[in-house]
Amino acid sequence: MSLPGHGRYEYVPITRRPKLLWPGEKRLAVYIGLNLEHFSFGEGLGAELAPGGPPPDVLNYAWRDYGNRVGAWRMLDLLDELNMPATILANSVMYDYAPDLMAAFRTRGDEIAAHGRTNSERQSTMTEVQERAMITEATQTLLKAEGTPPKGWLSPWIAESPVTPDLLVEAGYSYTLNWCMDDQPVWMKTRAGPLLSVPYPQELNDIPAIVARKDSASEFADMIIDTCDEMLQQSANQSLVMGIALHPYIVGQPFRLRHLRRALAHVASRRDEIWLTQAAEIASHWTRTMPPEGNHLL
Repeated sequence: MSLPGHGRYEYVPITRRPKLLWPGEKRLAVYIGLNLEHFSFGEGLGAELAPGGPPPDVLNYAWRDYGNRVGAWRMLDLLDELNMPATILANSVMYDYAPDLMAAFRTRGDEIAAHGRTNSERQSTMTEVQERAMITEATQTLLKAEGTPPKGWLSPWIAESPVTPDLLVEAGYSYTLNWCMDDQPVWMKTRAGPLLSVPYPQELNDIPAIVARKDSASEFADMIIDTCDEMLQQSANQSLVMGIALHPYIVGQPFRLRHLRRALAHVASRRDEIWLTQAAEIASHWTRTMPPEGNHLL
């Protein structure tokens, strides 16, 4: 029986991969993916603190907006305190809505990766023409603000159409965070050439963990600590990637931030053993050392 497939990559087990080292001869690369998102008022998609009533859903809109007004600023202070870099996954509308916040992360030297226009919409419901226009609009907004085009893309809600990887390469992107199928980067095939998939977590991610599974702040912090320690052990003979996906309206809440502080402090304490970096740096190093040309994993 042959099942429909995506044709983007082949199955290659983690036990059968070429060897490489991260910079500094490290074997575990760790990055924080911090999502900065803005939502339409009275329409569109969004995570819910509680079941919403008819629009306008003030309760859930305001809960999410806390992340931009308060939570992200507290997280910025925490990252400064621990001297940790981040990859900022930004809805392009954030530049109009919260320019001070975007400027603050730019000043830190954080990577700004594209996260669509707004998390009020999904790419999977768009036509190819609409999706291409959306990607172009988001990309041009980040380019104008940052002076350089974004290298990486995370779709709102991790939603793809059948042609999303193709459109990303055609728009100039070198890596995607949409596919969570591995602990190493994986080259993907597109009609426009190769696209690198950098691991982005759906387990070590506060929306699935806290909003969907109802894990506590303490449990989520323990997940970060345990993942770091276990992957560091696993990486003794094989280089791996650990991502931590965070949303300020969730972990930026004070009682959760207290536990996140404990978890990130633990990760930072192991900086001599890990490569604490950004998603674009992971993609760049992998591209230099494991290029798609002649790569049997492509």
